[in-house]
Amino acid sequence: MYILIVISGLLAFVSSKPFDSEGSTRELLLSLNKELLYSLETQEGIPNPSVHLALRLSDHHNLVKESEHLNKLKTRLHNDIQNSLSNSQSAVGLLALYSLALKASCYDLNTITFTVNNRKDSLLIHLKRQMEQEKDHIAFSHRPLTNYYQYSLGVLALCVSGIRVNHHVSNKLMKAVQQGHINHGGFESIDTLAMAGMALQCVKDAGSHVQNTADLDTALSTVKQKLLASQRADGHMGNEFSTGLAVQALLAMGSQVEECAASMEAMRADARRNTYHNVMAISQTLPALQHRSYLDVKSKECSNEDDSLVVEPRQSVVLALPSQSTVAVNVVVMKISGSPTIYSVNVPKSSTLLETLELLQSNTGFMFVFERSLWGDFLSVVNGEQARISDRRYWHIASDDTALTQGISDYKIERAQKITIKNTTY
Repeated sequence: MYILIVISGLLAFVSSKPFDSEGSTRELLLSLNKELLYSLETQEGIPNPSVHLALRLSDHHNLVKESEHLNKLKTRLHNDIQNSLSNSQSAVGLLALYSLALKASCYDLNTITFTVNNRKDSLLIHLKRQMEQEKDHIAFSHRPLTNYYQYSLGVLALCVSGIRVNHHVSNKLMKAVQQGHINHGGFESIDTLAMAGMALQCVKDAGSHVQNTADLDTALSTVKQKLLASQRADGHMGNEFSTGLAVQALLAMGSQVEECAASMEAMRADARRNTYHNVMAISQTLPALQHRSYLDVKSKECSNEDDSLVVEPRQSVVLALPSQSTVAVNVVVMKISGSPTIYSVNVPKSSTLLETLELLQSNTGFMFVFERSLWGDFLSVVNGEQARISDRRYWHIASDDTALTQGISDYKIERAQKITIKNTTY
């Protein structure tokens, strides 16, 4: 049996050798920038506003490609959000990222509208309205309709767009930070803390009314302390995929670049190892490596931009190679009730977890359904049981009892291991 392997060129940032010169760092940043531009041609599903935001915050641009992507956001993403709003579904996170992407392109947000129940309102009015619903939900259930990451994104998007954030909305976020509610699966969520820090810093910088400025300062200090305390010996904050947002937040909250030197070097090393093959990860890392944060969208100017970034066509070569050696994988499914169900399968080495689950499904009674998100594919149904956001549940996936930090399309099976899939509340 043969497998087709597509080898794509121009992975300029993949290298096992450390480089410290200014020139090599510049080339590394340019290669990350180009990876984001390449992704515009191959992305599946709705266009990614986070990618657009990173491109717009960058030092170098390809304005034609950025303009083309902006048009996709204004059509395909816009229609997706419109459908969610028409069906009374929460769209706080996408509304926020959409507005940040538009703002980063110096686009007039007042011209972007959605119609619900025959009433047309601007994007920002819809975002503000949804934030009120999130705030009200916190009041009686002590948690947002969605989660504090999306809630923080909403506060940040309103603030950088010049909308005065209701002090009840910002106070709910401050209290969540102070009371330790910024967590996921029982652990503090570093990326959510980072987003909360940027949102609250924007509120402070804007001079928006809060019930107690001392509480705001305390919340910001708490975020900063927790981010710094999360730093590992290798420089990462939380893990490889939360470090970018953590550094963004620290810079936004006034930390000097030198204070983040170890984390910066960890991200550069990750980039050279191609750890960030997920474009969502690159989109959060690139601004940090260029000493910027999402807070910089507030003062973004779109004149005299460097339009020198040229993206060469990629040439793909298809080679037929012998099939790889296989590794044994045990998959343990733990539903809400009942005993664990154990499956075994042999898969080609370097298969993704998604490919592993598909092979398992074709040969056993195991079944699953996955959905797409900006971060990639995620499990929604396993063996007939759902783990829905509306029920505050998700499928927690671990390899040999260590939680995965990558999605099912990104994580690769390189050795024999046990994969545990557990219906978990948060």
